[in-house]
Amino acid sequence: MTSLLDTLRSIVGDAHVLTEGDLTAWEQDWRRRVRGKALAVVRPASTPEVAAVVKACAAAGTAIVPQGGNTGLAVGSTPDASGTQIVLSLTRMNAVRNVDTDNLTMTVEAGCILQNLQEVARNAGALFPLSLAAEGSCTIGGNLGTNAGGTQVVRYGNTRDLCLGLEVVTPQGEVWSGLKGLRKDNTGYDLRDLFIGSEGTLGIITAVCMKLYPQPAAKLTAWAAVPSMEHAVQLLGMAHQQLGAGLTGFEVMGQFALSLVGKHMPQLRVPFLGQDDAPWCVLLENSDSESEEHARARFESLLEKAFEAGCVTDAVVAENLTQAHQLWHIRENIPLAQAEEGLNIKHDISVQISRIPAFVAHTDAVLQREIPGVRLVNFGHLGDGNLHYNVQAPAEGDPKAFLRDNEERVHQLVYDAVAEFGGSFSAEHGVGELKADKLEKYQSPVALSMMRAIKQALDPQGIMNPGRVLKA
Repeated sequence: MTSLLDTLRSIVGDAHVLTEGDLTAWEQDWRRRVRGKALAVVRPASTPEVAAVVKACAAAGTAIVPQGGNTGLAVGSTPDASGTQIVLSLTRMNAVRNVDTDNLTMTVEAGCILQNLQEVARNAGALFPLSLAAEGSCTIGGNLGTNAGGTQVVRYGNTRDLCLGLEVVTPQGEVWSGLKGLRKDNTGYDLRDLFIGSEGTLGIITAVCMKLYPQPAAKLTAWAAVPSMEHAVQLLGMAHQQLGAGLTGFEVMGQFALSLVGKHMPQLRVPFLGQDDAPWCVLLENSDSESEEHARARFESLLEKAFEAGCVTDAVVAENLTQAHQLWHIRENIPLAQAEEGLNIKHDISVQISRIPAFVAHTDAVLQREIPGVRLVNFGHLGDGNLHYNVQAPAEGDPKAFLRDNEERVHQLVYDAVAEFGGSFSAEHGVGELKADKLEKYQSPVALSMMRAIKQALDPQGIMNPGRVLKA
């Protein structure tokens, strides 16, 4: 391996081939569940350097683990424990190549931090709508690698829907450039969609062309208490009818999930906390092109109709952007509050919106029957059918022992219910290594066969992120 490391140093420079010192930032996953050992962390600064690194690794038969901000939740971007894999970090590739406000696109390198791209778009008088909790650390290449979702999917779609083109280095070290920025291009198979969501198993995304949108003239946010999940779904339908494309966010949060925020982050004032008529709360966002006065009138009309229909028992509307940010801050801190409560079992599932109330009632009952006292931290993006249906140890239990003794059993109960209701066990976090065995169990044999054929065709050596998505 010495000759390979020497070759890599000659490509990217000695300072950017890391083999000594504390490599935790690259070798440990975001949730600190897994710690691997890399042969080296390699940090190229350009697409030609990435291509040269991949060619050298392919010649040596050395596996490559592509990595962006390393904020993934499915163990998809950290090396295994063998000490034989290269971590290829793209964080030095963070240039904005072009912002085209007439075409409403921006072309950027894969290592750009998501929050920085939001600011670039804002400074150009446009909107880049992708938004998620890790936006201050995650990179756009990683967002595309996992087809990340976030809080505005109900209006703008997943990251896949925001992408017009990619630049990719293949497992052979060749470069495919598809950065034309076209909204219509029917010239053969859609290679872009092949790489998006592939989690670095088919190639390395090095640059992307993303859609921009006009900045909304008005943005309104409300926090509403609803008496049941059925009423939350009914409210969503009313919001679609009343607000149309202006509905950009629709989050649902169970009372227990919010109680953890109130317990561990008392400085955050959670509306309707502990109220008997608020077992669920909904966070709605409306972004509109019309004036704030007209937008607010429509927004408040929606809430009035929801009160009359019995969908909403109480509500507050943010008076300004500061109050809106405070409400979103509560929602975004549920995972952190849950972590403060102790180790837990996480799920990122999706079900047809119309079936979510029945799914929640069924799965809640199954878990309470099988593991008495278990606590359910249920929240997520109801607007697109994606729930973070998480499971906490009983109040008096030992979280570590609960995780050790019940994790696989809980996964089976939840994922079996998801399958029964025609859903997906992975909505926006990807499959990675953590759920590769679940893909084998819950995906159809025909789909798995096609996936393996694609993997074999593009990466016959099997050097691209092995063991992720598809089991080795």
